[in-house]
Formats: sequence, structure tokens, C-alpha cells
Amino acid sequence: MGFRSEVDIAVVGAGAAGIGAARRLVEARFVSVLVLEARDRVGGRVHTIAPSGFALDRGAEWLHSADRNPLSPLAQQLGFSIHRRPPEWVSRLRRSGETIEAEADWIATREAQYRARRTAAAEPVDCSLAGLLAPGGRWNQLLDATSTWGNGAELDRVSVKDNVRYEDSGTNWRLGEGYGCLFETLAEGFPVALETPVSCIDHSGRAIRLKTARGTVTAARAVITVPTSILAAEVLRFDPPLPQKLAAAAGLPLGVDDKLFISLSGSLPGIEPDTFLVGSTMSRETMSYQVRPLDRPAIYCFFGGRWAAALEREGEAAMFAFAAGELARLFGNGIRRHISPLASTAWLQDPWARGSYSYAQPGHADDRTKLAAPVEDRLFFAGEATSPNFFSTAHGAYMSGVAAAEAALVSVRAAAATR
Repeated sequence: MGFRSEVDIAVVGAGAAGIGAARRLVEARFVSVLVLEARDRVGGRVHTIAPSGFALDRGAEWLHSADRNPLSPLAQQLGFSIHRRPPEWVSRLRRSGETIEAEADWIATREAQYRARRTAAAEPVDCSLAGLLAPGGRWNQLLDATSTWGNGAELDRVSVKDNVRYEDSGTNWRLGEGYGCLFETLAEGFPVALETPVSCIDHSGRAIRLKTARGTVTAARAVITVPTSILAAEVLRFDPPLPQKLAAAAGLPLGVDDKLFISLSGSLPGIEPDTFLVGSTMSRETMSYQVRPLDRPAIYCFFGGRWAAALEREGEAAMFAFAAGELARLFGNGIRRHISPLASTAWLQDPWARGSYSYAQPGHADDRTKLAAPVEDRLFFAGEATSPNFFSTAHGAYMSGVAAAEAALVSVRAAAATR
């Protein structure tokens, strides 16, 4: 679309939150809107590619809490293929070299950890998830690995109080065409200026001035949806500065989760489609695997935390070498003849993400509320990091964008009423 230099409401970022905000603002009709996006595409950390003829979600993949996720009915209305088979995340250890008895012990340990977290969260002082581990516990390494997959960070980095606030109904679906394609469809026809990064938001005057790579945009209100990593590093600056926002963003860093997609030729005896595995139950440096997801000739590998950051620096070849080693231990060395790298991600190195999704550091559980708070009733903030209960998810980001847009509309109406 054409670049507009003056609008009623500017939205910074066309990820899940920005698209949610834009959708609500466009529906309102009485305001002019422009979405400013640094990338050459929409979707942000929700991005679908198809290098081998089927969809691969580089970022968000699951419709978490799908039975109450507002994106589920939207996907259905738009004709997307929804796969409702539940992931076997709980029962994957018996397929990963452990006995059924060991798996039962793991599940009992994990449930005990959840209870301990809820108890600790009620205490006045916050602590890290690592503080709840039993010294020398059999499953401590796997609990740490699980944290890197779920939080993007190891247990010692994650706030107990924030962690227990996350809500999940346990229903998880996938889209055959890809989650990223859903957001591309939702953004169709919206006023989005691509390759237009915002470097500074000047809110010193009556009008907000957003300085971009293509010139300055003037707006009455702005909805800011960029990741906390961009705010904390002041890639996007505010004039006058907003030190409380910087502090809140710093308390909610982005963890690291990456994916490696492997092409699989032939079948694996005894392995059904959508089989979930763990590479090792004895190390935090291990991958989680989906074998033949949605009956596709592929293996999806998922890994996170400090180790994912290190593998990013080594590159896709190192990722594949590690995954091939784990798969060979699980299925035998012959599997090496049937696998080859297909694609991989490096979200920490992505200049407009600098990580995967947010976690709260110990003592910073309330920073989500601080980050979400409007400034002067003119600057409104959204993104998965601002969601109190659905952080780290695409639907949490989307819902936060809708809420920020609604607050901006109320502000515009109130201002118009006083004229």
C-alpha cells in the first residue's frame, strides 16, 4: 500500500499482536490506520514456509488452548484445515528408551513440581523454578530441558510466580496450511507498510511522531507491539524516554527456541505418524522430536535455552549433526541414510526478534502488567509479553493487540467528545 504520513492510529509491528490490533481498528471504521512493519512480510514470529511442498511453521505452530482460543473459529471460518489429534507430549518417554514404569515416575515427578510451584507462588518472595528441584533428582535434567522448550530458558532463569499464571486448557490443534498462513490471511487488505522500521517515537508534542526508514508518520495514538528485546535494547527509542518500559522489557527477556526440519525418506518400522520423542532423558541438551507430523515425510526437531543459542552460532550443519546422532541412538544407525536437513531457524540472530518468546525473570512477574500499561492515554502496548495469562503464545499476542486497539479507540472517542 502507499505510505501515509498522517493517520489517527499507527500500529508498530505486524506480528500477531499488530495484526490483532489492526483488525480491530479497521473494523471500527471511524479511524485511519497504518501498520508499520520492519520486515518484508507480516506475521513476525509466526511464519510459514513450504520448501518441500508442505507447510512448515518456523515459529508458532500450535493453537494452544484451542477450545477457547479466538483464532480457532477464525481459522475455521477462513477454511483452514484443523488437525485436532492431541500431541502425545506426556507419553513420549516410553518411545524414547524408558520403561513404562520410568515414564510413570516422570509424570508423577512433573505433577509434584506443578504442585510445588503453585505453593511457592503464594509466598511473598518470588524465586526461580530451579529452587524447587529436589537435589540430585532423577528427572532434574529433563525438567530443565522441558523448561527450555516451554519457556525458552532454563529453570534458574524463570520466575515461579509468572510461570504459574500461564493458562492452558490442554487442547492443542494444528493448521495444515500453517499458522503463519493464517496471519497472512488475516492481514490481507490491511494498511501495512512493509520494510518500514520505526526507530523513534516522539511523544513530546500534541501529535505523536514516528520516525521510520521511509520518513516520519504523525498519529494521534500509537499501538506498540514490538518484542521486549527490541524495547530493552532501544532499537526503538522513545522521546521523552520511558525508563519504566525499558525496565519492564528487560525483566521479560526473550528466551530461545529453535526448530530444525529434517526430510525423511522411507518409513520407520513401528512408528506411527505424529509420534513424539525425546532424544535423551538424562541431559538438558537434547531435542524434542515429532516424527512424521501430520503424516508428512519429515521429522521436526525442537530445542531451546542456552544450548539453542550456542547451536545457532554453529549453524544448521551442527544442528543436524546433533539431531542425527540422537535419532541414530533411538532408531539405529541406518536412519542416517534416510534423513537430510530441510530448513532451520535462528530466532536469536533475527534482527527484528532477537529471541523466541518472553519469560519473566525471578522477581519480575509483575512486569507484564507494567509493560502493558498505557502512557499518557496515547501510547498503548501489546504483544505476547504483555499477556498476563497467555504469554509466549500467538493467541496471547493477538488478544493483547485487540485489547490495546480497543483502549486506543476509547481514548480517541473520549478526546473527540471533549472538542
